[in-house]
Amino acid sequence: MRQVVLDTETTGLNVEEGHRILEIGCVEILGRRLTQRKYHQYINPEREIDAGALEVHGITREVLQDKPTFAEVWESFLEFIQGAELIIHNAPFDVAFIDNEMRLLSKAPGQLTDYCTIVDSLELARRKHPGQKNSLDALCKRYSIDSSRREVHGALLDAELLADVYFLLTGGQVTLGLGEESQAGSAESVALRISADRSALPVIKATKEELSAHEAKLDQLDKASETGSIWRALERQKH
Repeated sequence: MRQVVLDTETTGLNVEEGHRILEIGCVEILGRRLTQRKYHQYINPEREIDAGALEVHGITREVLQDKPTFAEVWESFLEFIQGAELIIHNAPFDVAFIDNEMRLLSKAPGQLTDYCTIVDSLELARRKHPGQKNSLDALCKRYSIDSSRREVHGALLDAELLADVYFLLTGGQVTLGLGEESQAGSAESVALRISADRSALPVIKATKEELSAHEAKLDQLDKASETGSIWRALERQKH
């Protein structure tokens, strides 16, 4: 499945008050791996930016004066996301703004769900961590994801951070505990950034010594767990 993690920055909080999108950032996921394909665009919103929004993202009207309008970039944006499963944190907010931008076009191309499906990672986080803070910042802290570059919000950076959060949020346990150091909560253990057109990986079979060490580790797990090794249980199911 092709997935796209998306984030936007806007001139204000309420689309009903005429606020507009001023930045879109997207990163692509194929087979639970980040590729090197990205979509990033600053947009001239053709209106003033609320002081509260400016404090969040720091993008001024002057910076955006020479940037294209949404009407000039919507085709390339839809081409990038079409057919994908979009992952968005607090999806109703971003979807409402994107749908509004599409309605304002002279030839309205429909709405976002006409082109892709949508997963709200905030709802996923609330189900997994009920009663806890589930903002992107809170999730980065919970999963030990380095967000030190995030002095202010930015659509592309936030999309990249959300991708790392999504992998850990949906991947369950990210380490089998087979090494001396646990990697639980490490984004690098899950969010591998690879080229989408890389050649097939070679298959390297385990040596006799490695197989022996593997069996010894399974013996340890059998002794440590009341239910025994999951690996061996799965192997028995196969046979």
